[in-house]
Amino acid sequence: MSFPKPRSTPARPEFSSGPCPKRPGWSAARVAELAFLGRSHRAKEPKAQLKAVIDQITRLLGVPEGYKVGIVPASDTGAFEMAMWSMLGARAVDMLVWESFGAGWATDAVKQLKLEDCRVLEAGYGELSDILSVRKDADICFTWNGTTSGARVPDADWIAADRKGLTFCDATSAAFAQPLDWDKLDVTTFSWQKAMGGEGAHGVLILSPRAVERLESFTPDRPLPKIFRLTKGGKLIDGIFTGATINTPSMLAVADAQDALNWIEEIGGLTATMARADANFTALQAWVDRSDWVENLVAAPSLRSNTSVCLKITDADVAAMDDAGQKAFTKEMVGLLEAEAAAYDINGYRDAPAGLRIWCGATVDTADIEALTPWLDWAFATVKAARAAA
Repeated sequence: MSFPKPRSTPARPEFSSGPCPKRPGWSAARVAELAFLGRSHRAKEPKAQLKAVIDQITRLLGVPEGYKVGIVPASDTGAFEMAMWSMLGARAVDMLVWESFGAGWATDAVKQLKLEDCRVLEAGYGELSDILSVRKDADICFTWNGTTSGARVPDADWIAADRKGLTFCDATSAAFAQPLDWDKLDVTTFSWQKAMGGEGAHGVLILSPRAVERLESFTPDRPLPKIFRLTKGGKLIDGIFTGATINTPSMLAVADAQDALNWIEEIGGLTATMARADANFTALQAWVDRSDWVENLVAAPSLRSNTSVCLKITDADVAAMDDAGQKAFTKEMVGLLEAEAAAYDINGYRDAPAGLRIWCGATVDTADIEALTPWLDWAFATVKAARAAA
C-alpha cells in the first residue's frame, strides 16, 4: 500500500483538543495591547476588564437573566470541582460517565466526597450512559460533550423540567459549539482554552437561581479550601461574578479571552461559531465516510461531537493488534505528521482507546481540515508499508 505525499500542508496545523487552536488572525501583539500587565487585578481598569469578559460570555452564550457567571481558578476542572465540593451531598446523586473526565468526577464523588447515595451510570468510549434512567429527585453530574471520547448528548430533553435535584454540566468542549439548554442546566462549567481558543488555567462557572439557592441553604459536612468557597456567612460571594476573582488571574490570559470573544462577536456570535464547528466536522466526517481504514469512534451519528472528533483505525491488520500495538501505530502516524508540520497533537487521549483526536471547533478553518485529510491517508499508508517491509 502506498499513498503519495500531499504537496501542501494545512495553513494552520494546530488541531489540539486543549489548549485548542487560536482564532484565525490571532496576534500576540494585539493581545498585549489589551492586557493590563503589571497591574493589580483589583484596580479599576483590570477589574472592569474582568467584568467585561463576564458580560461578553453571558451575552454571547445567551445565558438567562438571573444566572450568575464567574471566572474561577484552575480551568474547567477547578470550576467543576468547586461546584461538586460546595453543593453535592444535599440529596442523592447520579454520576454519568462515558469518558475520562466524567470518570474523574465520579471517582471524586465516591472516594473523596464519599457520597452515600451515589449511582455511577457508566458507558464505554463512543457511547452514552443510560441517560433516561436518571432520577428526577437526584442531582445529576455529566459532561455535555465528551472531550476524550467524541460522544455528546444530543439535547437536554432527558432532563426533567420539574426535577428536584440540580444538574451539574461540564460543558468545556460544548460551549460556543453546541446549543446548551439553559432551562435544564443549574451548574455549567467550561474553560477558555477549548472552543474560544484561549489560554489555560481559568475556568468559567455559571449558576442558575436554583444553584444559588442550594449554595445559600446547604452547608456541606466537609472542609473547603479557600479557592472552593462560593459563600460567606451563608450568602453567595457576589464579587466572584462581577470581576473580583477568588485568586489572582493572569491578566494576559484575560486579555486573550477578551480578544477571542471580540472575534466571536465580529463573525456573528454563537450562531457563527456553531456553524463553523459544524462545517469542520462535516468536512472531516465526509472523509471518514469515504475512507476504508478509519471510522468515527461514536457509531451513532446523533451522538457525534462536532469539536473533539475521535477516530478509530478499522484496518484489519491494525485492528488485530492489542491496545498497546494500536497505540504504537498511531503514535508513529502522529510523529510523521508532526515532522511534516501537517498536524500537531492529534493522538487520542491517553486513557481513551487507541486512535486519533482532531479538534474541529470554530477557531479551525475548514480549508485546513480538508488539507489535513490527505496527510492522514499518507501517514497511515506510510506506517503500514514500513511495518510490512520490516
